[in-house]
Amino acid sequence: PDLEKFKALVRSPEKFAKVTVYVQDALGGANATVWQIASASVTDSNQFSFGKLCAVDDLLTVGTDKNSTKLGRVQGTIAYTSIFDELALTMDLIFYFTSGPYKGSTLCLGGRNPLLSKNREMPVTAGSGTFRLARGYAIANTISYDAATNYGVLEYTFYVTY
Repeated sequence: PDLEKFKALVRSPEKFAKVTVYVQDALGGANATVWQIASASVTDSNQFSFGKLCAVDDLLTVGTDKNSTKLGRVQGTIAYTSIFDELALTMDLIFYFTSGPYKGSTLCLGGRNPLLSKNREMPVTAGSGTFRLARGYAIANTISYDAATNYGVLEYTFYVTY
């Protein structure tokens, strides 16, 4: 876009959205969507896996069931960054919508995620497409986790202006 289009976008009235999506998080098995890509010398001996770095390419759906309507992918990196206090992640994730009303758009989330807490708040740092110039926050909750299959379902509710 040229400068005049950008200026018009900035001057336009802000829109607000509340968007709830579900992340299908396959941490193991043949169809895993989260893979460790690096570790520190202390990762294996630390109770919180400090220094572990993972790449993510999770399925994004409308509902909690992995067979519910596909909305897109969640792609990015997750670092285990708490060495002493609690299991906490530092996340850099892109929620990429490939279908539905936000097709072709992204919401970018980055920040600290205290994994075992309820209603984990993280900042929305950017967006594209429908969500160009997005800012706001997301609330994350773990809906379910099956230790036997290493599979979890996460709910993210975004509150954004754009």
